Amino acid sequence: MELIPMTPSHVAQVAALERVCFSDPWSEASVAGELANELSLWLVAVEGETVLGYVGSQTVLDSTDILNVAVSPDHRGRGIGRALLTELEQRLRQQGVTEVLLEVRPSNAPAIALYTSLGFVQVGRRPNYYLNPREDALILKKEWNT
Repeated sequence: MELIPMTPSHVAQVAALERVCFSDPWSEASVAGELANELSLWLVAVEGETVLGYVGSQTVLDSTDILNVAVSPDHRGRGIGRALLTELEQRLRQQGVTEVLLEVRPSNAPAIALYTSLGFVQVGRRPNYYLNPREDALILKKEWNT
C-alpha cells in the first residue's frame, strides 16, 4: 500500500467510495474541485491502481479541517484509516499546522475509537449536523506544538 496525494486519476474512485461510505456523498465534481483548491490536501491509500481509502482536508493558517475520511468496506480493519490520518498529520506538521478538527457522528463508534486513539478529544457538538439520518456531530480536535 502506498499513501500519496490525490490526483485526477483517483477522483472517480474517491467519488465512488463517497457513495459507498456516506449517506450524503460528495459528487465527483466536488471531489475534483479539491484538486484546484490551494487550501486542500487529499491523500489516497492505493494498491496498484486501486484506491483503498482517502482523507481530505483544508487548511487555513495553522488550523486544518478534516473533511472526509473513508476506507473501502472490503479493506477495513487493515489500519488504512490510521495510516492515512498519521500521514496527513506528518505532512501538516511540516507545513506548520498546529491543530486539526473534524466532525463525526456519535453513532460511528469505530471512527470515534480510531480518532481518540490518535489523540483527538471532543471539544463540542453541532446539533442536527448530519442528514440521512439526522444526527448531531461531535467536534473532535487534536493539537500539537510545531
